[in-house]
Amino acid sequence: MNAAQLFIKCLENEGVEVIFGIPGEENLDVMDALLDSSIKFVTTRHEQGAAFMADVYGRLTGKAGVCLATLGPGATNLVTGVADANMDHAPVVAIAGQAATTRLHKESHQVLDLVNMFRPITKYAAQILEPEIVPEIVRKAFKISQVEKPGACFIDFPENIAAMKTDSKPLHVQSAAAPSPTQHKLAQSAEIISKAKFPLIMAGNGIVRANASDMLIEFAEKLNISVATTFMAKGVIPSSHPLSLGTVGLQADDYISCGFDRADVIICIGYDIVEYHPYLWHKTRDRKIIHIDTTPAEVDASYIVASGIVGNISESLKELAGEAHPHHGNDFEHLHQVIMDELNEDANDETFPVKPQRIIRDLRAALRPQDIAVVDVGAHKMWMARMYPAEKANTCIISNGFASMGIAVPGAIAAAYALPEQKAVAVTGDAGFLMNSQEIETAMRLKLSLVILIWTDSAYGLIEWKQKVQFKRTSNIKFNNPDFVTYAESFGAKGYRIEKTADLLPTLKQALADNTVSIIDCPVDYNENMRLTEKLGEKICPI
Repeated sequence: MNAAQLFIKCLENEGVEVIFGIPGEENLDVMDALLDSSIKFVTTRHEQGAAFMADVYGRLTGKAGVCLATLGPGATNLVTGVADANMDHAPVVAIAGQAATTRLHKESHQVLDLVNMFRPITKYAAQILEPEIVPEIVRKAFKISQVEKPGACFIDFPENIAAMKTDSKPLHVQSAAAPSPTQHKLAQSAEIISKAKFPLIMAGNGIVRANASDMLIEFAEKLNISVATTFMAKGVIPSSHPLSLGTVGLQADDYISCGFDRADVIICIGYDIVEYHPYLWHKTRDRKIIHIDTTPAEVDASYIVASGIVGNISESLKELAGEAHPHHGNDFEHLHQVIMDELNEDANDETFPVKPQRIIRDLRAALRPQDIAVVDVGAHKMWMARMYPAEKANTCIISNGFASMGIAVPGAIAAAYALPEQKAVAVTGDAGFLMNSQEIETAMRLKLSLVILIWTDSAYGLIEWKQKVQFKRTSNIKFNNPDFVTYAESFGAKGYRIEKTADLLPTLKQALADNTVSIIDCPVDYNENMRLTEKLGEKICPI
């Protein structure tokens, strides 16, 4: 067999079921080898879409999502999605074809040094220079991509190497297990928690990756400690749970900030520092921090830990709950009620365009607890992250490390493909929607069922919000949109336009039942942005 056929056998050996990408001249041998493989190839309409699909596929399955491009512009189009996966700790293996090694040493058509280009935005980047090393490079890429903290890896595959003969075989797949926590650190942390007057838990995305939600809830309940989550950890404790304080991460004073202001011990569990910088929630640098994760704490002047427990998160929480004394009284019970009341405030408002609070209420009412919302980046992300009540982990997918616009549509396609029994909704602004809307054709070709909910304001709404706050005026944020209903129908999809607020919930329910791609154009009233800013600026802590 040739090296390309061996490469595909190595991917099969890793359990790869699908590759998202675009064929090209320099990956011809790989594309041909796929014809005899069990691996499904999903042809996308842009390499960025392929990378985002691999990104969200990796988040939802825990297995490395795989994307493929050709050399040069194909590879550079992968960059944004690969960087997003790496910074958001989603396992992804990106593959690009490359020119023959006989012309890499000189100026040549479409040739770039791809390994050095991808190295700063991946955990591992390598070029296959001999057919015999294919098994080692593939095994290493998948191992590094999937081990904590996961991220992206990149493989460069020159076309002449892909065509060479080889007798090599795939390597045995092995996975590293997180170690058990040390008794010394458990005892040290238990003592700090037991002596705390106002302990608070901050739950991060690592809990999602470790499938430790149930143990987090058991830990919080046993010790009677309230939990705030980062954007990317929404749902690890149900929003309706009495110990839930909702989501922290809005870079402004919020009710949840009151909890951090009062807490004397902050227990950070599975917290990725990239999600929400410590200087934003630990300005005083005088609180005791307990770090519980599979990897040691990042070095940061505002994140100096009093005790760090490194190991399996579920095991660490179980052991720690057995050693620490329960906290008597719920110091943040009133704060939980204030936050729950705010979730319902304006939720029944019938004014039009639709207020963000009403969109969120109707979306939550239309979806089951296990259904998935993939949220793009923009003003709507702030509202969804702050107010959308997620009841289960990995049901509200938010990019918040790299925070790239354009992820929602390809991300929802990946969700619908990977987990067809769960409904998938792309929650996006009109700006982010048009960045990868060509992938609607991909979804239609795959006969997927998903809903794209567009918050329409004909502007870069988040930037407008920040400009108004900082400068009291706006600069170059307006644009025009196509007719989204006609646009949807041109792909063979269903299109809906919300003309009055009362129509939103029934339209969502209809779209979810359509069993195809349905696009909803929903005008949004972003005057609420400044009202929220004013409200937070006048915040009076309710505890």
